[in-house]
Amino acid sequence: MAQSSASPKDFRLWPFVVIAAVVGIAAICFAYTAGWLSPNRLTPKKLVAGLAPPGGPALGHRRNHSKGICFTGTFEANGEGSALSKAPVFVRGQYPIVGRFNLGTPNPNAEDAMVRTRGLGILITTPDGQEWRSAMINAPIFPVSNPQAFYDLLTASASKDPNAMKNFIGANPGFLTFLPWAKSDQWTESYAEEPYNSLNSFLFVDESGTKHPVRWSLIPAAQPVSISPAELGKRGPDYLEQEITQRVAAGPQHWKLMVTVANPGDPTADPNKAWPADRRTIDVGTMTVQQIEPERDGPCRDINYDPTVLPAGITTSDDPFPAARSAAYSRSYNSRTAEEADYPRTATGAKQ
Repeated sequence: MAQSSASPKDFRLWPFVVIAAVVGIAAICFAYTAGWLSPNRLTPKKLVAGLAPPGGPALGHRRNHSKGICFTGTFEANGEGSALSKAPVFVRGQYPIVGRFNLGTPNPNAEDAMVRTRGLGILITTPDGQEWRSAMINAPIFPVSNPQAFYDLLTASASKDPNAMKNFIGANPGFLTFLPWAKSDQWTESYAEEPYNSLNSFLFVDESGTKHPVRWSLIPAAQPVSISPAELGKRGPDYLEQEITQRVAAGPQHWKLMVTVANPGDPTADPNKAWPADRRTIDVGTMTVQQIEPERDGPCRDINYDPTVLPAGITTSDDPFPAARSAAYSRSYNSRTAEEADYPRTATGAKQ
């Protein structure tokens, strides 16, 4: 029987060989994910660059939803969410929120009347240190079905080719279902009067391990008052921030957090498709906005509202957008925080 020629030294080196191999494989996987080995793939760099206006990004600011204002408040869970999710945020109690009202534009100086999409970012923290971050918008559905189509929409919108949008719609007919809302001239006069929708599907995981596909919405207690873009424009370029500051100073504003549960067969991978209106909807608590602060020195300034930062009991679904958004948000965050000199604070404040 032949004897092995391996020495004791060889065996001591073997774990390091294995580690090196694992690291090498991980690096290759990371390179592929980042698009470095396939230049035609959509990457966070390309996606974020596609958001930039013709003159380039506003340095020091978020690359999208750049115009915004901070708020602080609470989420008061009523306990009903615990039937669907073991997340501590649904246990009856009150939890702090740091949030941000915003407009869907890469221009931090945009006039309110020029931007149809309004957004809301929230970070809820529970006593054990777990966080739930979510970024929502007031649209009832998303314009497109997947990240590549979103990038194609950005490209077509910026193109000088007169047929660019026609060709885009031909390849993405679901965009036509978004247009009626986008073209509506009946807007609300306040951030406080808007509903905000997750649009992306997530999974709530209960104590037994059962997964429930869900989407969620924040429904305002304030009654909406319709206003046309023209009338909104007359009230000033920054009216929405001024109005919400005054409104909250006069009294806290409230939203119900409503969770909608999918039926079998409902599309969970496509935020361009709404679920039927008869789906089970559960009121799981109330968000209260108690104080508004300008973003420049506010508590939301340095928060990345990454939708994949989730507590135990909530996880992503087969919807491809949260992962794509997470990667793009990370790149945006790293860029803007490195450009702090271009958006200087007026006071010293702790980062979040």
